[in-house]
Amino acid sequence: MTKAEDDFGIVRGSGNVFRDLGEPDADVKQAKAILAARIIGILDDRQLSTRQAAEVVGIDQSEFVRIRNANLDRFTIDRLMRIVNRLDPRVRMVLSDAPAEPKAARR
Repeated sequence: MTKAEDDFGIVRGSGNVFRDLGEPDADVKQAKAILAARIIGILDDRQLSTRQAAEVVGIDQSEFVRIRNANLDRFTIDRLMRIVNRLDPRVRMVLSDAPAEPKAARR
């Protein structure tokens, strides 16, 4: 252990920052954040403004502003998936079983 690790008590994260912070519905928040990041990536790759994206997807421009600002409370996972699929129907989301956490890692 380095001096910095000893001084600050560095802890390895779980891979889900929301879970690490003790947020309720951490897995849902993580999934929404991943989908929002994909939407933003598509907009950036295709150089679409929020107005252009709104025309492609058929939703209000303000919804894309909310996504860009990570204001995701109004969105469900399925709604974000529909937006992703309207922007790029080749995107696929894969779910898998996660290994069980060791008892020591659980809260």
